[in-house]
Amino acid sequence: MPTVATPPTALTGHDLYLFREGTHSRLYEKLGAHLVEGATEFRVWAPNAASVAVIGDFNGWDPRRHPMTPTGDAGIWQARVAEASQRSLYKFHVVSRHAGYKVDKADPYAFRAETPPRTGSMVWDLAYEWHDAQWMRERRQRNALDAPHSVYEVHLGSWMRSPDSPGQVLGFRDLAPRLAEYAKRLGFTHVELMPIMEHPFYGSWGYQCTGYFAPSSRYGTPQDFMHFVDVLHQHGIGVILDWVPSHFPWDEFGLGFFDGTHLYEHSDPRQGHHPDWASAIFNYGRNEVRAFLSSSAHFWLEKYHADGLRVDAVASMLYLDYGRKQGEWIPNRHGGRENIGAIEFLRFLNETLYRDFPDVHTIAEESTSWPQVSRPNYLGGLGFGMKWNMGWMHDTLNYFKRDPVYRKHYHDALTFSLWYAFHENFVLPLSHDEVVHGKGSLIGRMPGDEWQQFANLRALLGYMWAHPGKKLLFMGGEFGQRREWTHEASLEWHVLQHPLHEGVQRWVADLNRVYRDNPALHARDFSPEGFRWVQRGDWEQSALSFLRLGDEAAPPILVVCNFTPVPRHNYRVGVPRGGYWREILNSDAQHYGGSGQGNYGGAEAVPMPYEEYSHSLTLTLPPLAVTYFKPE
Repeated sequence: MPTVATPPTALTGHDLYLFREGTHSRLYEKLGAHLVEGATEFRVWAPNAASVAVIGDFNGWDPRRHPMTPTGDAGIWQARVAEASQRSLYKFHVVSRHAGYKVDKADPYAFRAETPPRTGSMVWDLAYEWHDAQWMRERRQRNALDAPHSVYEVHLGSWMRSPDSPGQVLGFRDLAPRLAEYAKRLGFTHVELMPIMEHPFYGSWGYQCTGYFAPSSRYGTPQDFMHFVDVLHQHGIGVILDWVPSHFPWDEFGLGFFDGTHLYEHSDPRQGHHPDWASAIFNYGRNEVRAFLSSSAHFWLEKYHADGLRVDAVASMLYLDYGRKQGEWIPNRHGGRENIGAIEFLRFLNETLYRDFPDVHTIAEESTSWPQVSRPNYLGGLGFGMKWNMGWMHDTLNYFKRDPVYRKHYHDALTFSLWYAFHENFVLPLSHDEVVHGKGSLIGRMPGDEWQQFANLRALLGYMWAHPGKKLLFMGGEFGQRREWTHEASLEWHVLQHPLHEGVQRWVADLNRVYRDNPALHARDFSPEGFRWVQRGDWEQSALSFLRLGDEAAPPILVVCNFTPVPRHNYRVGVPRGGYWREILNSDAQHYGGSGQGNYGGAEAVPMPYEEYSHSLTLTLPPLAVTYFKPE
């Protein structure tokens, strides 16, 4: 469907009221640079400036040529510049009221930035003709909480480099068909992009953002990124964007100390400086800052058709003492450590996003036990649609790194997650954070010889895809890359010539197919009615079995796991009905690189009660393997 960029309307008194109130969520239509008939209109918020001027390649970067004038009483400056047009480079020359401070600042609302290390903003029109109408019509159903969500997490600069010029980063248009076809072939429903918003330091992976309204020019133009999303949508793949409202870098051209005062950040370093990341913390209690962040979130959903936002480092927003020692933080007005301004902002953000885009999701990366993160505001929650299950991730990886001979002593690490699995709408993440900073790759953390390592990885993924919750897997994990992830190089695609790596990739594709095709595996991910233990207490043999359940019309799926290299013969498992139970997945199949042990396609349930069930199966549990069964 065609989208035509229209010039912004005049900055009205109502706009100023909403801006000061902190409830304006479309400031990108008002502030920044906008092409109008025969000129460009510039607006910037700098309430403590003595003067502001537009400087750029159209006036020799001379602050005397195009001074800005204040409008209203909200601290917004504006200018109309006939000489500025599409692709013009510019900054704002800000002279503060305080101590003679002057600085050249990039536009906080710029739609495009220069390619780093250059730091200028660029006048840009966002007109684009979309071709994803079918996806947008179907998005509510595809993004529903009872739909399958299998997310492939990607860092665009290191997923795949240029085959013609090794080491060269591919752009949005080159990556689009490659990633769309790959994700579709492997059966992923969504891709999640590590931040593509403009950032000065490539090694920050995008988490130190300076361009909250600009996709990184490293990969192309804004229209190139629109094309990227468009192509993914045309292949039936959703696009989730990592978004970072928790902190920003101190680079002089950026948001920090913007008009000679701490405008976007707190002035007291106990509130405004992040000790872990050496970055600035947004002042969520300032209404204009909340409007800035809310507008950024709305912008990516509206202008780029993003299907969701994964909000980074939510825990660091919620707690005033996050990463700080006693005496290094300031309590809230009640004497507690909760960041009241951040809580209010997150609730407002989620309420307005779901109001304006009811067919998308916000997803919290929240690593603590903060209650009701993914529950609505009216129930006292934070209003997110989903939350990463960091507890499941830590416990599961801690279990799988153990030599199988010791796993029986850590059996509770696997079963504990089901005590809280339905307290939130959880995503199970095996993300980029688990394969960096010396942690090694997923396959490298598995114990045993080469065969056992790959068997363990297949078992881990099989268990993950069967466990309640949506799925997220970082790139490279789907084929067992051995090297720890580095942002400076492509994935090791060449290892797919080896059968064990290719086998893992086949396994992931089949997991996605079975997960997607069987409602029992996804429709009740967030409900205790969707899960039932069969046998959770067989710690001595490191075995687990459970049922995933959909509605009455959906056949149940039986999942049986053996996390030792010893095959278990004549292993009895209770089931709720008789008849033939077909083995629909077996991670030990030779097709995936396994030893080929199994149940010859399935087993007949006999009317012999076992545990709480009326019937039972007698199975062979392959070594270090997960098997799925479905009644016929």
